[in-house]
Amino acid sequence: MIDEFAKDYLHEGLRRVRETLLWKLDDLSEYDARRPLTATATSLLGLVKHVATVEARYFGEVFDRPSPEPLCRWQDYDGGDQWAAEDETRDQIIAFYRRTWEHSDATISELPVDAPGHVPWWPGSRPNTNLFSVMAHVLGESTRHAGHADILREGLDGRTGLRADLENQADTEARAAHWARVEQAARSAAPVEAG
Repeated sequence: MIDEFAKDYLHEGLRRVRETLLWKLDDLSEYDARRPLTATATSLLGLVKHVATVEARYFGEVFDRPSPEPLCRWQDYDGGDQWAAEDETRDQIIAFYRRTWEHSDATISELPVDAPGHVPWWPGSRPNTNLFSVMAHVLGESTRHAGHADILREGLDGRTGLRADLENQADTEARAAHWARVEQAARSAAPVEAG
């Protein structure tokens, strides 16, 4: 009973974070969805593509249920799953993510929570695992990247939140006043730098 509760709880969390990650693309231009927004070239569409690939691997080959999608080999990893190439459309990447959900959801639904899995890219004695551990890992990884997406989206146009109906609706003046308070506190607490 507790096993099914835990499995359902993790699965529901994964479903929520998937939708959050896609919501971060809503109403963005093609350029803003794709452009590098950090020194390491992280982009919003690249995060979606990366999380789709992560999910495809963990709920696919780890349980000997390979993804029907073509994936680059881990050994050949060149960061290609972390950005959108010129010939890849936003719709193609989103469709890949949604197809990955279907495959992942089938794995989660069909296997017991203690189903054994093998993660060859986990080092040492950790590669042998089970569905529960993989679900927790993928949920953590997906949530981490949804957090990255939230910050990137805030930097583009100020939109934050988990989804449209929970979007942070703070007005511009209130945000500016809050930012000024935080900045002043940081300056006051920092030692005076020698000039």
